[in-house]
Amino acid sequence: MVLSKDILGETMDDKQCKITVEVYGESYALKGDLEAERVRMIAELVDAKMRAIAKTNAYLSPTKVAVLAALNIADEYLRLENDFNQLVQMVKDVK
Repeated sequence: MVLSKDILGETMDDKQCKITVEVYGESYALKGDLEAERVRMIAELVDAKMRAIAKTNAYLSPTKVAVLAALNIADEYLRLENDFNQLVQMVKDVK
């Protein structure tokens, strides 16, 4: 996955997806090699995580909310990666 924030009018390959998404009240113009719908889904997931954290921790700055959201998403990713690897190993063991 390659996404970059559109800063200073950087030029990228014409095949790149260009989309503006909103996360936690901020708009981001993004370019990358993912389909627009996938980028929207990713942005919605991050936005939802940030809003859930902010709802229970109203005193946190947006930066801290973003870091906590990133940590939560990374934890979920690592758990899923571990589960996947265990399933792959189980399939190999059956063969």
